[in-house]
Amino acid sequence: MVKYSSDQKTPSKKHKTKVSKRVGLGTKKSHARKGMSTGKKKMASGESTKPQIARLQLSGVPHKKSGRPLEEVVTYSEMEFKPRETTTTGNIVLIGPPRITRFEKARITGARSLQLSLGAPAFIRVSEDIKDSISLATAELEARALPISIRRVLPNGVYQDIPIEWMK
Repeated sequence: MVKYSSDQKTPSKKHKTKVSKRVGLGTKKSHARKGMSTGKKKMASGESTKPQIARLQLSGVPHKKSGRPLEEVVTYSEMEFKPRETTTTGNIVLIGPPRITRFEKARITGARSLQLSLGAPAFIRVSEDIKDSISLATAELEARALPISIRRVLPNGVYQDIPIEWMK
């Protein structure tokens, strides 16, 4: 590919790229060109590189994912947590802030506006100023008219299902 500068009609030397021609498409040697990696050469010639990876994994040597020395890499044993619900007395939010976070609001508004755009009935009376499904979903959320609960989960598996009526 040759690029021209805006004021020249001839190709500029600094923007000129090398175009190579493929000769002998039917032969395997034509694919093994100079500058090609050995993996690409093997793939072009029909040899597979997958057995090498399989041999590395089966030989007991772990396949390194990073370039760090193994003595610097910290590995933790996997911990299994079973999800369990916290019990509350009254309308108290135990996990997280006592209000709807902006992320929860965005998730609820997006899901509800999709439902409304697909023909779901509205839970509140639609006023004249509401023109689209996103503003209707936001109005439903602010009116606390949605029959929805938010599940907040801690890293140890403890969760709490919070109805939006409990939120401030």
